[in-house]
Amino acid sequence: MTQPLMAAYLRRLRVGVEPPSAEALFRIHRAHVERVPYETTWIHLGEQWGIDVPSSMERIAYQGRGGYCFHLNGSLAGLLAMLGYDVTFHVGGVHGVEPTAEAMTNHLVLIVAGLATADNPTGNWYVDVGLGDALHEPLPLCAGSFRQGPLTFVLTETPGGIGDWHFLHDPNGSFAGMSFRSSIADIADFEGRHLHLSTSPDSGFVRTVTAQRRQPNGVSAIRALTHSTLDHSGTTTRVVTNRDEWFALLADEFLLDLGDVDADASERLWTSACAAHEARVAAGD
Repeated sequence: MTQPLMAAYLRRLRVGVEPPSAEALFRIHRAHVERVPYETTWIHLGEQWGIDVPSSMERIAYQGRGGYCFHLNGSLAGLLAMLGYDVTFHVGGVHGVEPTAEAMTNHLVLIVAGLATADNPTGNWYVDVGLGDALHEPLPLCAGSFRQGPLTFVLTETPGGIGDWHFLHDPNGSFAGMSFRSSIADIADFEGRHLHLSTSPDSGFVRTVTAQRRQPNGVSAIRALTHSTLDHSGTTTRVVTNRDEWFALLADEFLLDLGDVDADASERLWTSACAAHEARVAAGD
């Protein structure tokens, strides 16, 4: 099963098989964020997804779906391992204004080792296709400021802090930052948090359907009925209230063709998006 799954996954990304290298890793990372969306439509369609790596890979490779960090980074790790990369899981925590211990395990981080370059002699890379509107390419696992398209990120080593590293997002990003640990984790370490994030009424993922897609020069996003684009000229937003246009947007801009989803599930998704939009308007967002 491994070879057909790897081949199908690479076809989804539109990249070929090549030996592990920093250059190849960058190509895979760019292709992943450009071709596989960060998305939570599955929650609002009434689908129940786990985070085991084989199932996540199969949905991406064969069903044209995406997911959030546990699915996206978990699947990428599975693909990279098949290709011969040294890749490990790490506990992360996306946070608001300041890092918090409570946030840890709400994000899965990848580190790829053994790919030294002139600019990164340690050969260790922070890899993350699961933040939605953040990385377009891997970052060297070293302190510094990094510009990618219209976004600037800062990576800081934080021994003794909430995590061992801290990623500061661009001020125009959808979250403030993310802390992560150097110690190696397992996908099972995220099971409890995944259950909460995908089922609890308190979860933002449950309250608001979201899709995001990173592109070379910016980010596209849809939250409920609000469609936004971020590029070098700034951010533009519009509200999409036409049902057909909204589903076409998912298919065309976010590469999510839900044509094989049954009518009841599609209606459930649309109703959820409309309800979330009305709640945001009522709250003044």
